[in-house]
Amino acid sequence: MENPTLYERLGGRESIAAVVDSFYGRVLDDDRLAHFFEGTDMQRQRAHQTQFLSSIAGGPVEYTGGDMESVHADLDISSGEFDAIATHLDRTLREFDVDDTAREDVVDAFYGYEDAIVTAA
Repeated sequence: MENPTLYERLGGRESIAAVVDSFYGRVLDDDRLAHFFEGTDMQRQRAHQTQFLSSIAGGPVEYTGGDMESVHADLDISSGEFDAIATHLDRTLREFDVDDTAREDVVDAFYGYEDAIVTAA
């Protein structure tokens, strides 16, 4: 396949869904982050995150969730908490043996949303 999309390089929806499941396992085990998901329907959250990652990776998926600023506006997420989430994403991608280029592309795409997600003063 010539010039596969990041979505294809990640293995498509099924692989991304598996990454998302493991990622949230890490996040929910992290005392710095777990409180953000109290009362959250995690099945729905995982589906949204799979859709979001598939979309930003160039997959044949349109993200239908709320815009990043609105969804995160009241969460008061700090840059340190954002970095912790990014670290969990990076480590999860490593766990799934995602090659360095694809892994870096995913993490870079995630960091592209930092200004919309980090809301703490």
